[in-house]
Amino acid sequence: MLISVLGTGYLGATHAACLAASGHDVIGVDRDPGRLAVLRSGRAPFHEAGLDELVRDGVASGRLRFTDDPADVADAEVHFLCVGTPQADDGDGADLSALWSAADALAPYLDDRALVVGKSTVPVGTAARLRDRLGARVAWNPEFLREGRAVRDTLSPDRLVLGVESDDDHRTLLLVYADLVAAGVPVIRTDLPTAELAKVSANAMLAARISTVNLLAEVCEASGADVGDLTTILGADPRIGRDFLAPGLGYGGGCLPKDTRAFVARARELGVVESAGLFDAVDRVNLRQRSRTVELARSLLPGGTGTVAVLGGAFKAESDDVRDSPALDVAVRLHRAGAAVRLHDPYAGANVRRERPELTVVDDVASACRGADLVLVLTEWPQFAALDPHEVGELVSRRTVLDARLVLDPEKWVGAGWDFRALGRSA
Repeated sequence: MLISVLGTGYLGATHAACLAASGHDVIGVDRDPGRLAVLRSGRAPFHEAGLDELVRDGVASGRLRFTDDPADVADAEVHFLCVGTPQADDGDGADLSALWSAADALAPYLDDRALVVGKSTVPVGTAARLRDRLGARVAWNPEFLREGRAVRDTLSPDRLVLGVESDDDHRTLLLVYADLVAAGVPVIRTDLPTAELAKVSANAMLAARISTVNLLAEVCEASGADVGDLTTILGADPRIGRDFLAPGLGYGGGCLPKDTRAFVARARELGVVESAGLFDAVDRVNLRQRSRTVELARSLLPGGTGTVAVLGGAFKAESDDVRDSPALDVAVRLHRAGAAVRLHDPYAGANVRRERPELTVVDDVASACRGADLVLVLTEWPQFAALDPHEVGELVSRRTVLDARLVLDPEKWVGAGWDFRALGRSA
């Protein structure tokens, strides 16, 4: 099947490469010449495990091509809209300008047999507006990708959600995902509004869970209780489960923060005002984690300032994404408070340099830690969890560490003579 993917950012590039790996002929469309040049060379324009190999193989086989001209996809049977929907500059709602721009560019090349499928996360009701605007068949097929696991989540998803308005559209999408259907991936057929709500609702629930465990961690810290034992107790309850029960610096990135705010904004537009306030509190608790980390870090520095080795800039491990990164936010706040910040991240260093040129970014842990008054772990990279506290201790000026991601072994670090602090745990 010939398929087009409009937008080759994080979602679009991953989706296009995985469709090509499934045997389809795929054309990615984008207006960014730099991104297109990287993709045409057989590389991914960002760090994502396994994606470089898929792009390289797809381009080499001829199954995966890239263009800046929508006319090149006129013969495609299915068109996936995978453009970004960031938070609007003038409020908490979603900015759909890229979606409308892509749809309008595609419109002249649509015919009756083409199916336009949205994958972008949008406010409920957008699909119906898109259908009326294009006068075309529209379906919605939300993505549930986790950065760092996007390829696995695409090739082996937990479920396929297909929001359709006809049996023909449903059959078309079953053909697109024939390999996954044959492998037994659950398929949930639903209507357009429910499919639109699926991703943003999942993100809102995850955000609420993360903020809940961070609230519990703050109470543990204040009362002397052990948040590790507490989450073990809670995770043993089958009604709660163990996933997403790790306290820490909070959520960030390009999805959970903006999707939760957009969900609240749309709920209020629909008249659901009082109940939507729940997620305002979720957002406040999440942002509070960053402030708490800055406050605790400054309390551990002589005179509130000094040299801080910041380990981590990406919003999560296995990603180079620094959009709304809690780690980067904390580093910037400490810099503004007068601390000398030296930041290292295994993959996100270049993005940190571009987004926050005021920060000093170094290429390895040793360069970050040499002479530091405080070591601050802000992204849960396994490389940081595996650090030898004795070796790091030979580099620093003061053996003080703040683990904001709860990835270090407290006993090992305390045994090596460190003043060990962590969110959710008393001193």
